[in-house]
Amino acid sequence: MEKILIIDDDRSIRETLTNYLKKQDYQIFSAGNGIKGIETVEKEHPDLIITDIKMPSMNGFEVLKRVKEFDPQIHVIIITAFDDMHTTVKAMQQGAYDYIEKPLEIDRLKLTIKRALENKKLSDQLSSLLPESDKEYHIENTIIGKTSEIKEVYKKIGQVSNSRVTVLIQGESGTGKELVAKAIHYSGVTKNFPFVAVNCTALTESLLESELFGHVKGAFTGSIRDKKGKFELASEGTIFLDEISEISPNLQVKLLRILQEKEFEQVGGETLIPMKARVITATNQNLVELVKQGKFREDLYYRLKVVSINIPPLRDRREDIPLLVKHFLNKINNELHKNVNKVPNDVMEMLKNHYWIGNVRELENTLMQAVLLSKDDVLTKENILLRRYDEEKLPTSDLVKLSLSEIEKRHIKRVLDFVKWDKEKACQILEISKPTLYSKIKLYKIHPVEE
Repeated sequence: MEKILIIDDDRSIRETLTNYLKKQDYQIFSAGNGIKGIETVEKEHPDLIITDIKMPSMNGFEVLKRVKEFDPQIHVIIITAFDDMHTTVKAMQQGAYDYIEKPLEIDRLKLTIKRALENKKLSDQLSSLLPESDKEYHIENTIIGKTSEIKEVYKKIGQVSNSRVTVLIQGESGTGKELVAKAIHYSGVTKNFPFVAVNCTALTESLLESELFGHVKGAFTGSIRDKKGKFELASEGTIFLDEISEISPNLQVKLLRILQEKEFEQVGGETLIPMKARVITATNQNLVELVKQGKFREDLYYRLKVVSINIPPLRDRREDIPLLVKHFLNKINNELHKNVNKVPNDVMEMLKNHYWIGNVRELENTLMQAVLLSKDDVLTKENILLRRYDEEKLPTSDLVKLSLSEIEKRHIKRVLDFVKWDKEKACQILEISKPTLYSKIKLYKIHPVEE
C-alpha cells in the first residue's frame, strides 16, 4: 500500500484529505506543521507528500527542501492560496511534482496523486532555489497571468531552468516566446552567463551561418578578420534561435550535428570548437506539419523538442487581460511620464472581447497608443484604436468557440456599421422590428464607436 503524508496546519483540510484518500486505498499519515512532517518522513518514508506552503515554524518550501535532501525520489505536491508566477516557478524549481491552488479541486488532486505515484521513479529532481530577485532580470515582472493555461507555462519554466536540456517554445507571434526563453535562462543554472538571441529570418543563409558559427579571416569576400559566432559568444549560457522553422535544409543539417556532437567549426575554419551553450528554439509554425511536408528534418525536430512549451494565444486566456492591462499601463506610464491608470468597465470589456490576433504584443502597442492620446488619467474608448478583423478569415477553431449571443452581437454591429447606423435599413437587412433592434442594442451594449 502506497504511503501519503499530508502536512497542513489547517486541521479541517488534513481530516478531509485523510478521509478521502483512505477510501482510495492509500496509507495516510498527517502532520500539523513542517517539523512534525519531517519527523514523519524520516520515520515512515512516504511515497508522496502533500504540503501547504504557509505554515508556522517551517514553511512548505523548507519542507520541500528537507524532503529532497532526505530522499530525492519522494514526490511533493504543493498546495497553497498563493498562485502567482513567482511562487509557482519557485516551487517547481525546488523539485515539487505539481502546484495546486486552494480551494482544492478534488478530481484534479486525485489525478495528480495518481500520476505522481505512477511516475515516482521518472520524476526530474531539481534542488536549487529560485532567488528572490536578480540584479539584471526580475522574473516576476515578465510573464503575466493566472489562468490555468499560463500556469502550465510557469511550471515548465521551473522544471527546465535548472538543467541544460534543449527546449522548443511554440506559439503565435506576439505571445511572448522570447520572454519565456529569458525566464528559463535567468531563473536557472545559466543566469550568470550570456543570453544570446538570433532571429533566423533576419539574415540570408550565408550570413546566418557566419552569425551563428563565426568565420575566419578570408573565409569569404569581405571577411577581413576572424569573428566569433553566437554559439561561441553564448559560452555556457543560452542561445535562443527564434523562428527556427525558417532555417535552410543545409543549416538544419549543421545544427543537428552540433546538437549531437556538441562541437562546431567556424566558416572557413578547421578547428573544432566545443558547444557549451543551452539551445532554446522558438517558432510560430506547426513543425509537425512541416516535417510531414519534408520542409523540416524529423531528426532535428526531436532533438529540439526534448521539452516543448506551448504558449496559449491571448484570446484563449482572456481572464488574464485585466492583469496585463494593469501591468502594461504601469510600464507605459513610467516610460512616457503619464498617469493613465483608470480603466472603465466598458473599456475593459471591450479589450477582453477583442480577438487580439497579434496577442500580447498587440495589446501592449494598443495601450501605448491610447496612453499617448490620453489627456487625463482615464483610458477612454475614443483613444483605443483596435484592429478590425475579417471574421470569415479567422480560423474555424476560434469561431466555434463563440456563443450564439456573441455571434448575434457581432452581426448586428457589422450591419449597423455597414448602413452607418441607419436603423430602418438595419431592421430591413436583419428582418427584425425596430423595438427588437433597440432591445438588442441595449442588451449587447452596442455603440457606434466601439472598435
